[in-house]
Amino acid sequence: MSDQSKPVTPKPYDSAPSSRQAVKFLTAATIGTILLVLSGLTLTGTVIALIIATPALVVFSPILVPAGIVIFLATTGFLFSGCCGVTALMALSWLYEYVAGKHPPGADQLDYARMRIANKARDMKERAKEYGQYVHHKAQEATQGS
Repeated sequence: MSDQSKPVTPKPYDSAPSSRQAVKFLTAATIGTILLVLSGLTLTGTVIALIIATPALVVFSPILVPAGIVIFLATTGFLFSGCCGVTALMALSWLYEYVAGKHPPGADQLDYARMRIANKARDMKERAKEYGQYVHHKAQEATQGS
């Protein structure tokens, strides 16, 4: 049914891309081609370097493998230490801003959580007091009954 409303032959100027679209396509195709060629050259160079370096890696592997492990562990340790230090500084900075009243991000959530904890503690205190009175009353009934 919808085929009847469409013209049988499309007009050529409706489907032709504009010059701006053509330039965009040519630019993208050129950049993509250049990057693909560079990727292939890099892969080829890496494979050739690996083929050339393989005998040296095999000969020196008893030295290189432990040295690589030590370098990896030392680097990982330094990075982890630095990340912990940056995190600690950020936390202390946030805490200072919170205590100074500068209202850092997340302070509303912290205040809300603190208020909920205080309300729960107050409710538990009241329940414990009521339960203590109940137990005291039951104890008095038990002593008076015997």
